[in-house]
Amino acid sequence: MTNFDDLKLAVEALSGGKNTVRLDDLGMPSVVVPFPRLNYADVLTGGAQIPLPAFVVDGQTKDVIHVSKYHNIIVNDRAYSLPFRDPGHSMNFDRALTVSRNKGAGWHLMTNALWAAIALWCRHNKTLPRGNNNYGQDIDAAHEKSVPSAARDTSNRITRTATGSGPAAWNHNWSEDGIADLNGNVWDWVAGMRLNDGEINIIVDGNAMKHNCNMSATSTEWRAIMPDGTLVNPGTAGTLKYTQTSVGFATVTTTPAATGGAALLHALGLLPPTGATAAELGNDHFWATLTGERLPIRGGGWNGAANAGVFALNLGYARSSVNTSIGFRAAFCE
Repeated sequence: MTNFDDLKLAVEALSGGKNTVRLDDLGMPSVVVPFPRLNYADVLTGGAQIPLPAFVVDGQTKDVIHVSKYHNIIVNDRAYSLPFRDPGHSMNFDRALTVSRNKGAGWHLMTNALWAAIALWCRHNKTLPRGNNNYGQDIDAAHEKSVPSAARDTSNRITRTATGSGPAAWNHNWSEDGIADLNGNVWDWVAGMRLNDGEINIIVDGNAMKHNCNMSATSTEWRAIMPDGTLVNPGTAGTLKYTQTSVGFATVTTTPAATGGAALLHALGLLPPTGATAAELGNDHFWATLTGERLPIRGGGWNGAANAGVFALNLGYARSSVNTSIGFRAAFCE
């Protein structure tokens, strides 16, 4: 039995099978959380008994997606999910996408659709995770702290902290076996969604998980959304757009107002669930720049305070942006 076999058995035993270890093309391990398929009806009032977009690839439903338990680091030009490491940071969107795919077939940069599914699950189960959103501690629970992993700022305050070093309430299910650090620490690049001059563009369903999905700025795989939910070519007249630039996520709206497209926007975490209060969404914040191409980052950084959280969405960064407060995580789907 190899050391990696021992590691897999240990991780599964300690988590009661709720975490596991997956190896990449180099045989190197990442700790992942198997996240089962969700239907609209599971997390959205009045939702249909059909899978959320995150779990559909080329029309085929996926029963589980393996999510990196931790913010990833980069080793040998590949992404890895490992505990008690300084989170990877200072890479642009295309770099995060590349090092996720470099791990081999099935590996991809975590999609916006999957992030939204997890956020909706947290809301439904009343486990909105806390995290390092206030210089090493949580703004709403100052006694909850994590282990510093980077240099302090010019005011001698803690910045990044070691992956998974916070308490259980910093995981998506408030349990030690959950997905860590979805609130604060570093933002996460996510794939399959963008703004283009304010217009909402998406990759269909969970197709951003495909190894050959083209998410370049000029890709023809990007689709815009009509108010009735029909997907059309970007730039078509009357598609859904954002007008706000910086508001609480609970007050986000689109112009023109979505009708049939609302369910899709809810499922993608781009429009608050109908009737959701700010408190139910963690008082999380929304930012957008309505000019040029902007790629999403989610979750918030170490200084996001109450604005950070699993519903926090920032559409203000270009794909070329690099920042010490932006990281990423890979996921795996058969």
